Amino acid sequence: MLNHTTLKKEAGRRVNTQFLSAERVAEIINRKGIAECIAGVATYIEEDFLRWNDFDKCARVANHSAVGVIELMPVANARTYAFKYVNGHPANHRYNLPTVMAFGVLADVETGTPDLVSELTLTTAIRTAAMSAVAARALARPESKTMALIGNGAQSEFQALAFHHLLGIETFHLFDIDANATDKLVANLTRLGLKTRRFSDTRKAVKGCDIVTTVTADKTNATILTPDMIEPGMHINGVGGDCPGKTELHADVLRQGPVFCEFEPQSRIEGDMQQMPADFPVTELWQVLSGEKVGRSYADQVTIYDSVGFALEDYSALRYMRDVAAELEMTETISLIPTLANPKNLFGFIADKRDAQGPVRAAVALAA
Repeated sequence: MLNHTTLKKEAGRRVNTQFLSAERVAEIINRKGIAECIAGVATYIEEDFLRWNDFDKCARVANHSAVGVIELMPVANARTYAFKYVNGHPANHRYNLPTVMAFGVLADVETGTPDLVSELTLTTAIRTAAMSAVAARALARPESKTMALIGNGAQSEFQALAFHHLLGIETFHLFDIDANATDKLVANLTRLGLKTRRFSDTRKAVKGCDIVTTVTADKTNATILTPDMIEPGMHINGVGGDCPGKTELHADVLRQGPVFCEFEPQSRIEGDMQQMPADFPVTELWQVLSGEKVGRSYADQVTIYDSVGFALEDYSALRYMRDVAAELEMTETISLIPTLANPKNLFGFIADKRDAQGPVRAAVALAA
């Protein structure tokens, strides 16, 4: 952070904000390796969750419409303020647009200076998968080898890679009501050397699996998983139910074992637990990671992670991408804040730019 003396000495300095475009983040991922990026974000998430009480937290602010949702997700500690802008529009494929689009900011708390502006569409896919793996390492059986992926859209490859590289999952059972989505996922995972089996419905896909991940997009109160599909020892990774009116798990699935979440005030509104009464017991995951609460108690216990995505994970992911960009010497900047010799003379910045353009306009007039 900048102290007062330094700020006075640097009066009139240019504020350069680091910028990470979608193209630059893709280049970072390719240079670093996607498995390494998922693992790195997972490490940063665990570090920040172990500092849970250092952060000011609130549920995200959402604007809902009939076709989707737009959200702001803020979080801050004593040094850094972060937020993410993100949407969720399940029908965006009709316009050749992603279902989820996002960008984020890291800013200095002492001055309010925006230090980083970054894309978060690609990075959110990585952080969501990393968060799933962090939860599963704490809650699933250590010897887990098979996972069902119900919903084979944009997030599915990232989930598969996270569970393969961070938990050792060997085989993925796949189902989506859109056969083309499963075709896409099979092709991508096969290219990456991962084993897949495709199924004709959810019930067949989840049978015999150690972990079941639901990551569907429709904004409906769906029941992707029902109690009769759940087997002893399963870990349920519910990712797709992430806003009011959008669920994936039958309410009785939540009663089959302990339920874990990120930030309880947000999860009770947006997660599958929105179906449950206010006194329904849940445990925030940071308490398990810190050793304050127990995760899985025995091998045949069913565990449920009701994931909705929380701002602290985005803060972790932004930190990681910023640090890797610096490590790879891939930093670029943009000018968001005007450079003012006198910070009280904002109007003067406009006048200066007008005056600077005068000779140019005169030269153009003469040429004409």
